[in-house]
Amino acid sequence: MRAREPDRSGVVEQCGVRVAYEVFDGPDDLPDPLPTVMFLPTWSIVPSRTWKAQVPSLARRARVVTFDGRGCGASDRPVGAEAYAHDQFVADVLAVLDATDTDRAVLVALSAGAAWAMQVAHDHPERVLGVIAIAPATNLVTSVTGRDHGSWYRTPADGIDSPYNRHVWLEGDYDGFLRWFFGLMFCEPHSTKQIEDCVGWGQEIGPARLADTTQARLSSGPPSPADVARGLKVPVLVIHGDEDRIRPHAEGVALAELTGGSLVTMVGSGHGPHARDPVRVNQALREFVDHVTPRPAQPRRWVRAARRSRRALFLSSPIGLGHVRRDLAIAAELRRHHSDLQLDWLTQEPVSAVLTAAGERVHPASAHLAAESAHIEEEADEHDLHVFQAIRRMDEILVNNFTIFDDLVGEEHYDLVIADEAWDVDHFLHENPELKRFAFAWLTDFVGWLPMPEGGPAEAALTADYNAEMVEQRARYRRVRDRSIFVGNPQDVIEEPFGPGLPSIRAWTEAHFDFSGYVTGFAPLTQADRAAARRAAGCRSGERLCVVCVGGSGVGETMLRRVLDAVPTVRRAIPDLRFLVVTGPRIDPHTLPRRAGVTLRGYVPDLYRHLAAADVALVQGGLTTCMELTANRVPFLYCPLRHHFEQNLHVRHRLAVHRAGHCVEFDDLADPGLLAKQLETALSAPVDYRPVETDGAARAAAMLAELI
Repeated sequence: MRAREPDRSGVVEQCGVRVAYEVFDGPDDLPDPLPTVMFLPTWSIVPSRTWKAQVPSLARRARVVTFDGRGCGASDRPVGAEAYAHDQFVADVLAVLDATDTDRAVLVALSAGAAWAMQVAHDHPERVLGVIAIAPATNLVTSVTGRDHGSWYRTPADGIDSPYNRHVWLEGDYDGFLRWFFGLMFCEPHSTKQIEDCVGWGQEIGPARLADTTQARLSSGPPSPADVARGLKVPVLVIHGDEDRIRPHAEGVALAELTGGSLVTMVGSGHGPHARDPVRVNQALREFVDHVTPRPAQPRRWVRAARRSRRALFLSSPIGLGHVRRDLAIAAELRRHHSDLQLDWLTQEPVSAVLTAAGERVHPASAHLAAESAHIEEEADEHDLHVFQAIRRMDEILVNNFTIFDDLVGEEHYDLVIADEAWDVDHFLHENPELKRFAFAWLTDFVGWLPMPEGGPAEAALTADYNAEMVEQRARYRRVRDRSIFVGNPQDVIEEPFGPGLPSIRAWTEAHFDFSGYVTGFAPLTQADRAAARRAAGCRSGERLCVVCVGGSGVGETMLRRVLDAVPTVRRAIPDLRFLVVTGPRIDPHTLPRRAGVTLRGYVPDLYRHLAAADVALVQGGLTTCMELTANRVPFLYCPLRHHFEQNLHVRHRLAVHRAGHCVEFDDLADPGLLAKQLETALSAPVDYRPVETDGAARAAAMLAELI
């Protein structure tokens, strides 16, 4: 799922080639006219999606236009090197400007695109507000060894000494070239996702068309690049990594000097800082756009520190509803310590609705967040959610949402930010520690990305790499988190290592976290409460109640349908068993089949009351629901989502520690007779769960109160 969808898209034909573009309208609350920022294509090895981390950020303060270069993405793939000549790309820029009714624009270009941006600005300065060149490839200095005319034209008879060779691409190991090239491009450690994206894009164009583009670039490059650079009359910003292994940093220095432009050197960055260091690059882009298109100054307000009220910002993960009840409980306890505390929430649906109903203030900036729950639902398929890969593929959403957060805390003062599994904020604060302006507390109920066995060595390597990055970040910038709170106890943490050569997850967590104990977010039900909840569920005297529910996202409909299909068989085996099936806020109960003995409900705000009143439950493998059942000593079956490492490994471990629940496989639900036997066993088995503490919220709040 994309962080920002285009407001419109189209194609323009230029010399017989259809060039696809997208337009992202800027915000309505800024004064007209809004500046336009055009992101140019680069070498056709990648499409305009390479700008996915930039577009949402810029589209909140400008109109944004992108287009796929000829040969890639949704644009045509003409045959022959002549179709990819320098002048053709320059003409494409002008054609898209015209097609999108853009009089003038800031041109943003990466690598090869810098030459086309410079040419347009040189020949048509009236169309260009300024040029931003990232890792420019302008031929102002010699290319990096291994990517030159010699290596490209060598034949097998000559002895091929570099993957940058037309014979390797067309007759040999093209995928090997892609891995080699993008490994050079993203030289920074822990760049697996950026390399993976680009290799996939390179596979889409294929070797033949990429060879055409390369032949054109080597035989018909931009004329007199130094003269073009000297002749520019518009502002120029150059961004270049000093460890760029594709185009040397000296090229960016030369371009800045020749144009009289500004230079931002990204120390330690390679050839793709827009993807690998998007927060800093986005800041530089926004500052440049604001500089070349100044707006009227807005009134500003400053409050002396002694006069500022106590304020905290709570970030509650919107993936399901597992976090919001505990967060509300912690917030209530925190107000006991600071009765004057002003608490804002930055979150999104379905959590926003729960908070609003509870009388909490959801900050208006939340409306700009990209939908994490919708992304997770899009990634799921029939009780299958590869959550590790889903979160990896949420990268552009995480960049977008961190930017929303960073803008908010830059404009408003907060004493404390509490992040309940707000992965974007924790990650990017460690990547950009200078952006921390507040006390910062991190809450989580699991530590460590773990591979699923079926993922094999490749997934094990990826999870270990993600864990290693986190371990390194914490070792270098311990000051980013003022407090790390694990919602549970040390024995709830899995003991496996983070990966080969990395520490034990439990030992590392014990050294770096405080433990609050589990936070249920509710008080135990009285017998009267339990009886009332059973009546509300439609349970009559003499009947036993089975509550069936899934998480707060739309994942889980397939499980509910299987259970409903099994109900007639189960009720023949257990005639006094009535079912309450709770679909949650994202699944419409009216779309599910009706069954005798079943009450269907949508979102139930006090689900914990029904769970506590049940005689048995059948639930997904989410931690919150399973621990609510454990705390209330209710027998239950749980069915983890396939490929969901947290439910299958972390949650399963914690439930084993508490001697609670019985894990069933999704395929078992297709056998009604087997499900009936499993429910009968659960109903008759003694409950000897370990007790769950009731003071977790108070303990967590006491730790947080010290930071305000």
